[in-house]
Order: sequence, then C-alpha cells, then structure tokens
Amino acid sequence: MSEKIKYIAVEGVIGAGKTTLSKLLAERLSAKLILENFEDNPFLDRFYHDPKAYAFHTQIFFLLSRYKQLQTLKQPDLFYEYIVADYIFEKDKIFAYLNLEDAELKLYENIASHIEGTVVAPDIIVYLQSNVDRLMRNIHHRDREYEREMKEDYILQLNEAYDFFFFRFKGTKVMIVNTDETDFLNNKKDLDDLVEQIFRTDTASFSYFNPSLKKAANK
Repeated sequence: MSEKIKYIAVEGVIGAGKTTLSKLLAERLSAKLILENFEDNPFLDRFYHDPKAYAFHTQIFFLLSRYKQLQTLKQPDLFYEYIVADYIFEKDKIFAYLNLEDAELKLYENIASHIEGTVVAPDIIVYLQSNVDRLMRNIHHRDREYEREMKEDYILQLNEAYDFFFFRFKGTKVMIVNTDETDFLNNKKDLDDLVEQIFRTDTASFSYFNPSLKKAANK
C-alpha cells in the first residue's frame, strides 16, 4: 500500500452510501472512523419542514460541529495508521450556496473563511456518484424520520451541485466512483477493487472508477 494515503474521506449526496462505505473501509484498514454527527443538529428536522426559516441555523450548526470534530485530527493517534471519514469540511459550502439567502450566505462565508484553513485535509476523496432514482430509493429504504419530507427536486439540485463542486475541486486527490451498479456492502469484489484503486501509487489527482465497466470486460 502507498505510504502517502493515510486519510481517506468518502463523499456523496444524501443516500449515496457514504457512511456504509466508510465503515467498510475503516474495518478493512483497521482505521480510525470519523462519522458526521448529523443527528445532533437540533435544526435539521425543522429545516426539512421549513427550509427558508431554518437553513441558516442548520448550516451554522453543521459548520461549527464539523470544524470541532475535525480539529481532533491535528493530534497524532498512536493507535491508528489510517483515518476514514464520511465527509469533508468543504462540502458544507455546497449546502450553504444551495440553501442560504444572499445576506445569510455573506455572514456564513465570513465565518467559514476564518476557520477552513485550519482543518486537516484528506489525502484522497472518494466521491460516490449516483443517479437521483437510486438516491431516492436509498433514502426511502432507510426511512429516517426527518428525511421523509425530502423532495426529489431537492436531491436533483444537490446532485448537480455536488457534481459541479467535485469536478472542479483542487488540492486533494479525487476519485469519482460510479455507484449505480455497485454494492460495496454485499459484493466483496467491489470493495476489494476500490481499495486497490485508492492505494495505487500511479493514481492521478483526478480519476474515475467504474466497477460496472470492469465487470462487463471480464464477462
């Protein structure tokens, strides 16, 4: 395995399978696992019922919560060689630009600009790309109470915003993973192939991984 990859972050739209994959990678690598504490946000449920009224409250809570959690990575952990997280700090801006009004966004950016430079960056980001139909199926299947009001239009906008963000992301390696026909939880080969790709020494700063194409080639 490459000595350069120590900190892996998994990203994707709501319902993409970030947490599931993060847990699988952490188990495989015996890594320290960082999971977003989204359930601790007291405004999240109210945001889905009334986005305009609670978008700013929700966003600021997430911004500061993520910042506080990721600050712990500045201290060396003698018990773990690897770190796996199911989010990156920068993704907060995707939701901010999508949900905040101009005046709110200006205040948000003022706060974010003072703290984002102190956050430890991952060595590689695994971006789970998926279509809206699959995302909605996953959201409905897990049936979280506060997500029951979630609209398909919102997921569509979020999916487009994520693509726009990650296709222009600089500074950290990004691996785009097509998940439409992938099952990391139940298909060990899919997970094995992904781990192999993550730790390849010749991986470009921006790369694609489509397990379905590899399956088709092997038929």
